[in-house]
Amino acid sequence: MKPSAHGLLPPPRVLLLFLLLFSPLAAAHPLHQSGSSLRFVDVLSASRADFGWRNVTCWVCKAAFAALDVALMSEANDERVAQVAGEACVRLRLADERVCRQITELFRDDVIHALQQSVLWPSEACALLVGSDCGHFDIYAPWNVSLPPVPKPPVVPPSPPRDGSPRSRVLFLTDVHWDQAYAEGSPADCKDPLCCRKDSYNVVSSHRRTAGHWGTYGKCDLPLRTMENLLENAAQNGPWDWVYWTGDIPAHNVWAQTRSEQLEELKVVSRLIRKYLGSNVTVYPAVGNHESTPVNSFPPPFVRGNSSSSWLYDTMAEEWAPWLPQEALQTIRQAGFYTVRVQPGLRVVSLNMNFCARENFWLMINSTDPADQLQWLIGILQEAENKGEKVHIIGHIPPGLCLKSWSWNYYRIINRYESTIMGQFFGHTHVDEFQMFYDEETLTRPLGVAFIAPSATTYINLNPGYRVYYIDGNYSNSSRLVLDHETYILNLTEANNHSHAPSLSGAGPVPNPKWTLLYRASEAYGLKTLFPADWDKLIGIFLANDQVFQKFWYLYHKGHISEPCKDACKSSTVCFLRSGRYDDPEQCKDLGLGRREMAKAIRRKTVC
Repeated sequence: MKPSAHGLLPPPRVLLLFLLLFSPLAAAHPLHQSGSSLRFVDVLSASRADFGWRNVTCWVCKAAFAALDVALMSEANDERVAQVAGEACVRLRLADERVCRQITELFRDDVIHALQQSVLWPSEACALLVGSDCGHFDIYAPWNVSLPPVPKPPVVPPSPPRDGSPRSRVLFLTDVHWDQAYAEGSPADCKDPLCCRKDSYNVVSSHRRTAGHWGTYGKCDLPLRTMENLLENAAQNGPWDWVYWTGDIPAHNVWAQTRSEQLEELKVVSRLIRKYLGSNVTVYPAVGNHESTPVNSFPPPFVRGNSSSSWLYDTMAEEWAPWLPQEALQTIRQAGFYTVRVQPGLRVVSLNMNFCARENFWLMINSTDPADQLQWLIGILQEAENKGEKVHIIGHIPPGLCLKSWSWNYYRIINRYESTIMGQFFGHTHVDEFQMFYDEETLTRPLGVAFIAPSATTYINLNPGYRVYYIDGNYSNSSRLVLDHETYILNLTEANNHSHAPSLSGAGPVPNPKWTLLYRASEAYGLKTLFPADWDKLIGIFLANDQVFQKFWYLYHKGHISEPCKDACKSSTVCFLRSGRYDDPEQCKDLGLGRREMAKAIRRKTVC
């Protein structure tokens, strides 16, 4: 994007800036009608009585941009843009004034910097915000990575290992979201995007729910004691051959985070993992979208100086040095991704999935394979194929939630190297699910599955959880495929209010609660193997047998759910399970879903 002749931010982009600033808040907070002297706020307020950014219509978007052209023509400097955005947040009641002012200041410089370097023009903004039905938007135009001119090896269908073959037992941790301000007894229902905190005072319900000792169902993250209790129980549930850890350490107080706080939380949790699991257990981490501040702010490596991510990557390299070799630490410092040989014959690749994220506003500058990460991945996979190594890929955001071109290129890579990539492991959505990969030619032969593990945090309305994977073990010609997995949870209802833990009120929290096995995949779904074809067949069973699907829905929420998933809910959920790449209507047309419905289903998963 180019500045105007006067060096000002073109006024229609103020709405885009506003949405970029406040999208983390809007995800949890619908906007309500409010009188205002701001003309573009009037336009939005008049559009509907109960307004939410996810429901922006084309005409509302265009009307707002037209109003901005007139109202802000002479006052669109950076300071005024931030002032108007903050005022709009207050008047539209997106959050209280404190949150609105803080998030404006936190996001302002980075967002405007990214916008000023981008090629985004006002006519494209509504297509970006609303969809292709509202205009043309090609800032994220299609692009392709280059595959080497090496023929794909013949595909050999996987077969179960022989009885008694070694298995690797792998602990998987994701989405801790430790809240330093968590306060037992504080309001659990508040107007802020995050509750159960020392400053949670604006209660929204006459029925006063309070934060529990070990965590709380609702818009609440974890106290540190629950994370320590998880690690203590996980250590007792060992031994572990190694650990995958896919990020999101800080809480969801995205309006009030500082770099020093983010780094402190990174250090504390990294060291707690080493403390409880032991120095002899290697942990392979991946970068989450909440590690940075502002949230989702991950500039590509060509962005230098104070706006770069070096403040974060350098500390990650220092904290993770006990687990990773120097070669991996070097690429972490450069762009937050790396590869390491886990055992002879097995390599892990940790991707920085923020370079695929729609919410990473820095990608407006250039979204074509940021940091050359996918091209680098191809080189790693080709070398592994040449050596006969198998590869596991870990990352935070599942590929089906990524920008379209990134997602489709990744899908293409999975297709080409299906005989090398034996496992894909992600987090981010906080729930227990998976996404399928099929051959590109027919989209019928299942060839890969991305496992999406449940979160440690309760956000939103979940039991805390962690995952255990059983991997074909360390022996000659091992497939390194996932053979089974288990999910362990902390039942908050029991842990917070137990009759055998007396308090002044007659009941209290369990002093040292135990995490219990919620389910084992092979037993819960009657699967003899957990190969891609098995998960594809299971999706078919979900459609034919609603009882089995509702069981999945219960486990999807880690055993805490208030109502079943029917009709449109079920269709969109199954659509997501099939969709290892973004915006692929072929996989969902038999479910009666078009691109618009698919996009809505995806957007519901971007609040994490």
